Amino acid sequence: MSEPRKFRRPAMLDPRDADQLIGGIDPAVESELAHSSAGALVARARTQAPDDPELTQRLVSLVENEGIETLAELWSRSPSDSLPGALWRVYALREWVGRDPRTVSERYKLGQQRQPVARVVAGAAEPPGPAEMLQLADAVLSGLFTGELDIALERAAAFARIVSTGSALDADWLDDNDRADATVVTRRAESLLGTAEALESAAAKWRSGKLE
Repeated sequence: MSEPRKFRRPAMLDPRDADQLIGGIDPAVESELAHSSAGALVARARTQAPDDPELTQRLVSLVENEGIETLAELWSRSPSDSLPGALWRVYALREWVGRDPRTVSERYKLGQQRQPVARVVAGAAEPPGPAEMLQLADAVLSGLFTGELDIALERAAAFARIVSTGSALDADWLDDNDRADATVVTRRAESLLGTAEALESAAAKWRSGKLE
């Protein structure tokens, strides 16, 4: 199996892009840019004609040439029940798996034993494991994912639920020896559960045509 494509850190941006996509801009404009960029990636995958082809091409070029981090920073301030908010959560899961694959894999295995309901998601025999989560996230975030977005979001949510369960179990075991570490892991479990719930909600809104 080939290694998942790694996103490069942003290099020097064109001044026009920097002015539009870096912080410090009006919140309303920032929100519009977050939604436009998220919509552009999804439209690209679905081969739909976007409202602003020139903007879409510039955003796609940023992802391909500079890295996804610039857009992810923009999405991170979006509501959880929005398209950019959902893409931010997919990005955050991807970054965590990429930074600490061993820990994620261990907690995923723990969680699998206690989350039988999440093992069957949207017709798939298994939710994605860590390696599959990387591949799924790469496809979605590069605008190359051609499947149904709600399925992708639900699979990412299932992954987050399983790792959340594994993290909670890990915290229980740590609590006997290191309460400080246990507290950190417990907070991670709670955060992952929140991520799963947000992604599930986003998937439902996408199916009803209300995810913007």
